Amino acid sequence: MLVTLPYQMPALVTRAPLDIHRAAVLPEWVDWNGHMNVAFYVAAFDQASGAFMRNMGLGRNYVDSKLGMTFVLETHVTYDREMKGGAPMRFTTQLLDCDAKRVHLFHEMHHEEEDYLAATNEVIVMNIDYASRRSAPWPMQAAERLEAVWAEHRRLPRPAKAGRVMGLGKR
Repeated sequence: MLVTLPYQMPALVTRAPLDIHRAAVLPEWVDWNGHMNVAFYVAAFDQASGAFMRNMGLGRNYVDSKLGMTFVLETHVTYDREMKGGAPMRFTTQLLDCDAKRVHLFHEMHHEEEDYLAATNEVIVMNIDYASRRSAPWPMQAAERLEAVWAEHRRLPRPAKAGRVMGLGKR
């Protein structure tokens, strides 16, 4: 559906993987173990998903204009190496798949200065119609942007940690 948007779309970034979000571990995110608490990894990855959505033209302006919103359907986080208070974070995002209503994203969180992988996040996000609060196809402008990003990202190898199933394994 082509809708004239009441806001300006950002310049589209398509590089594969996307490298458009930076943050730092906030003091209130540090637990009694002296490192970033597990709950705040999800918050940090949610911000990385928000950066992806803004790149698609589906950020806060999309919601404030009452056109639509996005909801997370599923998420999975791995914790690979601890992040301490104030640590600078760099996020990369790979579009693993998309359809008319959903995207499947894979984020990596790196310590920006020491360049180690701290955590990963796999997430499925769905577009939601603002009025009905039910799933709806991406607006035309977002669908076109997703297709442009997908054209670049479909060539990337699937991350080894994508699609993992939790379990203790056989003994």
